[in-house]
Formats: sequence, C-alpha cells, structure tokens
Amino acid sequence: MNKKIIPLLVAGAGLVAGCQPQSGGSTDASSAPVTAIVKKEDAVASVNGKYIGKEQLENLEKEIAARAHGATFPKEKLVEELIQRELLVQDALQKQLDKSPEYLEQLEEAKKSILTQTSLKNFFKTNPVTDAEIKAEYDSKIVAETGTEYKARHILVKTEEEAKKIIAELDKGGDFAKLANKYSIDAKESQNGGDLGWFVADQMVKPFSEAVAKLEKGKYTKAPVQTQFGWHVILREDSRAQTPPPLEAVKDQLTPYLQRQKFQKMIEGMRQQAKVEILVPLTEEKPKAEATAPAPEQKPAAEGAAAKEAAPAEEKAPAAEAAPAPAEPVKEEAAKPAAEPAKEEAKPAGSVVPAPAPEKK
Repeated sequence: MNKKIIPLLVAGAGLVAGCQPQSGGSTDASSAPVTAIVKKEDAVASVNGKYIGKEQLENLEKEIAARAHGATFPKEKLVEELIQRELLVQDALQKQLDKSPEYLEQLEEAKKSILTQTSLKNFFKTNPVTDAEIKAEYDSKIVAETGTEYKARHILVKTEEEAKKIIAELDKGGDFAKLANKYSIDAKESQNGGDLGWFVADQMVKPFSEAVAKLEKGKYTKAPVQTQFGWHVILREDSRAQTPPPLEAVKDQLTPYLQRQKFQKMIEGMRQQAKVEILVPLTEEKPKAEATAPAPEQKPAAEGAAAKEAAPAEEKAPAAEAAPAPAEPVKEEAAKPAAEPAKEEAKPAGSVVPAPAPEKK
C-alpha cells in the first residue's frame, strides 16, 4: 500500500483537519478537544485504540470531490490519509502542542471562520429565496428589459471617401451584398455579403447601434457611420422583439443573486445598529511637496573679471528631449467590427452577481 499522504489534502484540507476536534493524548480535560465517541462497528480504522469513523471517510470523499473538481482517489488511500492525520494529531497532543501560542492563535482564527460560515448558512436557511421572489426578479430584470433584435449587413472601409463612393453606387441600384464582398474589409475573405445576423443594440458599438435603430427596414445609411473600426455603410434588413429565456433556464442564476441581495440588506442593517469605530487611517497620506530650491546667490557687481574666470562656468540644463510621437493605435481585427459584444448586464448597485443576460433565440 502506498503510505504517502495525498498531496492535495496536505496542501489545504489536511492542515485544516489538524484544527478539528480530536481526542487522545495526555492532555487535561480543559485543553483537550472533544469529539463524539465512535464505536467499533461505525469505524473504518483504529489508531492506538482511537477509532476513525465512517463519517470522517465520507466527509473526506466530499472534500476531495469539491477541491479536485470531481476527481476521486482509491478508498485505501483515503483511509491511509485519515490514519496519518490521526497519528499527527495524537503526536501533537502528546507533545502538548495544543497549548502552544501558535496553535491557540490559529484555533481562534479557525473558530471565527467557522462561525462566519455557520452564520451565513443559518441566515440562508431561515431566509430562503421564494419562487415568488424569483418570478418577480425575472419579470423586472429579464422580461421587462427585453429589447429589439436587428438583422443587418454592413460594408466596412478605411476612409470616409470610400464609404461615400459605395453609397453612390447603392443609390444607382448596386447590390449591397456584392458591394460588401468587393469592398468590405471583413467580407473580402468571408464573402458573406457583410451579413451580421441577428443582434441586440448592446452587442454593437454605440454609433453603429444608433444608426441601425434609426433606419427603416430595407434602408441603408445615406451617410457613412464612423466607429473605432473604420467607416460603415449599414443596411437594416429586419427587426423583431427579443424573446426572453424561459424562467426555468435562468432560475439557478437568479437564486444566488437574490440570496446575496438578502444578505447585503441584512448585513447593512447590522452595520447600522452596531457601534463601530475605525482606529486606523483608511487612506494613505500624500507625500509633502519638496521645498522649492533657493535662488542662486547674486554676486556683487564689484567683483573683478578674475573672480569671474575663477568661478566654474554655469552648466546649462540639457534641452528637454522631444516627446516621442504617440504610438499608432493598434488596429483591431477587421473580422469583428461592430459585432464585438459590449454587453452590460443589468444588476442592482452593490451586488457582485450580475443578472443573467437574456439568451438569443
């Protein structure tokens, strides 16, 4: 049997386990941690007469699954890990390491962490998110904010002059798709006629989306539209009301979001009622400006020429170097003009959990 401790557990969970309640060793009742008595029939192993419970093995399996993203280890390795943990615990207690300042300090921090998590779990248990709350959030944040989807084509060129010439050709009856395949930076290779498919306004840069929204179905822009990608000629082919995702599809995203809202409200209420005094500065003081150098001392006019010759020549400050020309902005791939997503999902202020974006159909 491989007797090595599982590295994953030693790096993280194994250390935490050392702070968990265990019994054994030669310590007095006031300092020795207390644990539930495990019977032989409920044990997976025994170390110096101390039984290791089946529940510990189950907890270890869950621990590994959570930390290793579903990875599993052979049962014999897990049991060996528990045995070696118990040996370490018994050794520490025998040496009375549980009375050391380092242990007591870490134990106090562990208690605070466990109490914090226990308080959170208790809050979520006693204040569950209801189906009615989920439905209300879904209606206000997803259904109500459902907008319009557009279907469009565009021709992207480098200069305004090129764009104007293309518009002139369209005015003469030119085929938009053919012109896109011929002139557009991003359609020359794809030969897709400048087709952008269906999109919502937030997926496009603002000048582009605003131009599309103003167009009528089947119409193209009569003036070039400038964005950071270049100059666009845009054809709006169609539009439709955006269909929101079904409630069940976003329920699992809304639930933790609403949990955090509840928690935030609760903790803000506690903060307002508590007497809190901050005893350290929260901002760094800016360094004081250096004192202005004194002006050079003026010499008397009566000094002779010899004195002037003896004085070292005043060193002239070097001329300021010309600032380098600003670097030319990096050109973004032409294959992604206007179609670059720029989604900003709706979410209440103060929350770190974004409201789910409506999925396209």
